[in-house]
Amino acid sequence: MPQTVFAGNIIRVEVDEVTLPGGQRMHMEAVRHPGGAAVVAVDAHRRVCILRQYRPVFDDWVWEIPAGKLDDEEPPAEAARRELAEEAGVAATHWQPLGRMLASPGVFDEIVHLYLARELREVETCHGEHEILECHWLDLDEAVARCLAGEFNDAKTVIALLRARELLQAA
Repeated sequence: MPQTVFAGNIIRVEVDEVTLPGGQRMHMEAVRHPGGAAVVAVDAHRRVCILRQYRPVFDDWVWEIPAGKLDDEEPPAEAARRELAEEAGVAATHWQPLGRMLASPGVFDEIVHLYLARELREVETCHGEHEILECHWLDLDEAVARCLAGEFNDAKTVIALLRARELLQAA
């Protein structure tokens, strides 16, 4: 039975004794997270929404796609729609899943669900109280080039942009 050693507003930290597939036992520490959703929003000019967001954990600005945690067990697609509207001020008519990604599977159980959103229209934006961000629209190929050059280093952003470009090139 896992023991909770910390419970915060977003995460919970547990310690447990687990049995591995080979029968060995080990002490495990795990950070439990409700999961998240992230969106590659592509407009009619093949530009993508990239946020430049201040992240206090790093005391720095990070380039990333609109994303956020799942609230109260909401479905990932619903969270993606909500985050896109709140952070980018747009809604989409056409949605495609881009799969999932694991942030840091050695210790963190967060699963981020990735989506491609197209056929965009403006809606009212409503940033969270502690969100400090700028919304930029970049050519998709330029955004991917910045990922490959190491300028964009947020994992969900890199993975989602690469998957989105591949999907769009195959269409």
